[in-house]
Amino acid sequence: MTALLSPARISPYLAACAGQQDQALSLYCWNSAIAAAFFEDLGHLEVMLRNALDQRLTLRQQRRNRQQEWFNDSGVPLAPRARTDIHEARRRASVTGAATPRGKIIAELNFGFWRFLIARQYQATLWPDLARAFPNASRRALTLVEDPLKRLHKLRNRIAHHEGIWDQDLVGRRDDVINLLTYLDRNAAAWAAASSRIDTVLSQRP
Repeated sequence: MTALLSPARISPYLAACAGQQDQALSLYCWNSAIAAAFFEDLGHLEVMLRNALDQRLTLRQQRRNRQQEWFNDSGVPLAPRARTDIHEARRRASVTGAATPRGKIIAELNFGFWRFLIARQYQATLWPDLARAFPNASRRALTLVEDPLKRLHKLRNRIAHHEGIWDQDLVGRRDDVINLLTYLDRNAAAWAAASSRIDTVLSQRP
């Protein structure tokens, strides 16, 4: 098992378990379980976040009497990296000989795209509109949303690359998910919390 997992991957678990291989493998399996539980909740957050931000950007276009979709409009002040992400999303979503539904393009834009829309570079341009996606936030400060999003983006990347998260502040990251969902919609946060497995798996840590 150690050889197949690789010594480099299992060594942090062995160190945490005083070299006890059975305990290290139990911790490794638990890490997989808690990562899966987080991925479910992060999935809910990602879908709701992207739909809320898409709605605000669409309303921004309408208010400015812009006819193009926001992701096609060169007048929307998006960073070059964001434009590249949109191009790649359109390519992945396209079907030969058919018009690409806008919903497929939105769905192909990854969590990082939406996370980087909530960034200081957009504070004076997009944030005044995007802030309205979070009606239950205690204040309209960008950092109130940006900071937990940054932490969750980092956690999501660790999970996606099958890296360990057992040594992270997982209670804090659980709270980040629920807080962001609450900012979006209190009912959505309650629904996600009711179906979440995070607390159950946290209680089973070996």
